[in-house]
Amino acid sequence: MLTRTAAKSKSVPRVRLPQGLKIAVIVPCYNEEAAIGTVVEQFRAALPGAHIYVYDNNSTDGTIAAAKKAGAIVGIETRQGKGHVVRRMFSDIDADVYVMIDGDATYDAPSAPKMIDMLVAEKLDMVVGARVDQEKAAYRPGHRFGNWILTGFVKRIFGKSFNDILSGYRIFSRRFVKSFPALSTGFEIETELTVHSLELGMPVAEIETPYYARPEGSASKLNTYRDGIRILWTIGKLFRTERPMQFFSLISFLFATLSIWVMIPVFQTFLKTGLVPRLPTAILATALMLLSFLSLMSGLILDTVSRGRREFKRLTYLSYPAPGNDR
Repeated sequence: MLTRTAAKSKSVPRVRLPQGLKIAVIVPCYNEEAAIGTVVEQFRAALPGAHIYVYDNNSTDGTIAAAKKAGAIVGIETRQGKGHVVRRMFSDIDADVYVMIDGDATYDAPSAPKMIDMLVAEKLDMVVGARVDQEKAAYRPGHRFGNWILTGFVKRIFGKSFNDILSGYRIFSRRFVKSFPALSTGFEIETELTVHSLELGMPVAEIETPYYARPEGSASKLNTYRDGIRILWTIGKLFRTERPMQFFSLISFLFATLSIWVMIPVFQTFLKTGLVPRLPTAILATALMLLSFLSLMSGLILDTVSRGRREFKRLTYLSYPAPGNDR
């Protein structure tokens, strides 16, 4: 995976993008009346030829009106949760390159052309904007620590990953978007996006981008503890579905260890007396060992299923041309 560093100011040199490239800026949005107009204006200035889509997720303020006034194409997703919105946008919108950002005006629009140029020139499938905070209020310590913990889990389970797996600033190729199953419903969608790229061995990159504080009147919808637990739970589910052999082997090992530990005193008594006075304990140890073997067999079977699913996703992915090859 490539890692690049971008300028940490808003004066990023203009990058000339390839002609005929259909770019869609997609913005999942919930109660961002104070920021969405700025977001649309900044990305229209950075990407003059792009179509900007704002998908509202049951906002109770003037988000829709502000987005329309700024000139965005507005869509609506009534199922609450960022994952639902991203799934809808990926389904509805057709483009060569997708620029996904949050609607809170914290991400650096002038970095987008450079990120797109990297995606097309190097035929990548995803470029992640790793956040470099410009103000103390931009990146709260709790969020930073949680991101570090969750990133470590993903690296441990799925191999070398990104430094900022929870960034909402991402550039995608068409073949990434159209092969992505999008099963998550909330803020855990970024984790699923990361794991999807790692599982299919996609060419990806990460580039540092400035990260700014929200404008006045805009509040974060992320709950540090609740959403952190949900993201951790999602990592566990992805571990089970994408790495079933390792997941169930771990469970098998735990059952086998517990069985042996329970059986030791029974075995010691049998060696001394030739009797098994603790029959319920012996039955429990046998049952635990059977569960161990069942877990191992489940892992073997589900590993075959997982391999088939991965092959199907890979074939879907390969049915679309690489960035820059479809024009």
